[in-house]
Amino acid sequence: MSTVAAPKLAARSVVDLLHDRGFGPFTGVPCSFLGPVITCLEAEHPQDYVIAANEGEAVALAAGARLAGRHPVVILQNSGLGNTVNPLTSLCHTLRLPVLLLVTWRGRPGSPDEPQHELMGRITPDLLTAMEIRNEVLPEDPEVFAARLDEASAHMAATGLPFAFIVPKGAIAPYPKPAGSAGPAESAPPLMRRAEAIAEVVRALDPRTLLVATTGKTARELERDWDRPENLYVVGSMGCASSVALGVAMHTDDRPVAVLDGDGAALMRLEAMTTIGRESGTDLCHILLDNESYESTGGQPTASAGVDFCAVATAVGYRAACDVSDARSLREAVLRAERDGGAQLIRVRIAAGSDPNLGRPALRPPQSAARFMEAITQ
Repeated sequence: MSTVAAPKLAARSVVDLLHDRGFGPFTGVPCSFLGPVITCLEAEHPQDYVIAANEGEAVALAAGARLAGRHPVVILQNSGLGNTVNPLTSLCHTLRLPVLLLVTWRGRPGSPDEPQHELMGRITPDLLTAMEIRNEVLPEDPEVFAARLDEASAHMAATGLPFAFIVPKGAIAPYPKPAGSAGPAESAPPLMRRAEAIAEVVRALDPRTLLVATTGKTARELERDWDRPENLYVVGSMGCASSVALGVAMHTDDRPVAVLDGDGAALMRLEAMTTIGRESGTDLCHILLDNESYESTGGQPTASAGVDFCAVATAVGYRAACDVSDARSLREAVLRAERDGGAQLIRVRIAAGSDPNLGRPALRPPQSAARFMEAITQ
């Protein structure tokens, strides 16, 4: 088992070295490995950081910035590298628009990680190489990183192609939050935490309901507190849980189906709502737990605060949509959705935060899927 070396690169050093060489703006989807860099950007250069809903969108934003004469940087977790394949190969490569990529290395061989990162961790360098993107592991020494940035700039200028630094776990030191920085404003009355909302949902659902949970802490809290064969814990594939649930619902006519979604996940695959709306006669209770943050990667903000999910759902054809923020309204909304049937959206405004001792899933993903498939036939 490998050990993680003490980090040598400070987040501010990374940002300063990039800025000194003319790089910016920065855009992407958070990963905890690059969380310190994002926190530094939010604190010191907020005008230079754009939150993207998914990694492919981030590459397209960066391509536009390059057309406007900037030298953009895309920040992403390698699990989202698949979302970038089309814009990197058919947009950046075709138009010769070089962008700098900071790609984290979850699932690096020899470094224990969650099962959904195993395959992508193994193929990350090869996948970048297959897309003709020169890549190397991020140096942990600032002077070496500065020299490699100069080489990356020269390569991009000469070829018109992207360049990627692969960022291992622990390569960048934590960024200290500014003294006196305020957290999210407290609501009055206080909002539920996610675990509380999940409990209200499960208690209100018909016991026969098939329940699909999105990746991250939602699935982990559901498994810890309410494990049952009728639950499917979607690991990885962020944003796909609602589509998985729709696929189940369309082919299990005699069983109600619900999905526990998240704001970051829903934004990443917002197009999924259009398909759910088009299939609005299918019984699917779409429960969107919205804490306005990517909590699993360090609490970076999502763009959900400015999104009216209920208006979106109504516009694309859901039979009904409602916005709730307390336990009683949530219970009533779930009961109403199951009674009335069809595609129903329940947006649940919840507080950020979870149990710091929340463990990893005990059930292996293939076991979860097999058990769920068996439960459908019961």
